[in-house]
Amino acid sequence: MQNPSKEQFEKWQNDSKNWKLGLFYFNKDDERIFVPKKIQWMGITLNFANPKTYLALVFMVCFFGFIVFMVDRNGN
Repeated sequence: MQNPSKEQFEKWQNDSKNWKLGLFYFNKDDERIFVPKKIQWMGITLNFANPKTYLALVFMVCFFGFIVFMVDRNGN
């Protein structure tokens, strides 16, 4: 879907069918990787229906793993 409206994003976000176990957002029509949580003041979550999400997860794990490695290496 090209350029969904703000109303469409809100409709997807509020649709219980797009939330697995109430925690995981899964919507193939939504191309965003990062989406607001069902309760917006709680932050953001990932759209697990988007394949790019898994690349972002791998990147984040590698990044934080590198940070932990560097801190541990410099601490000894």
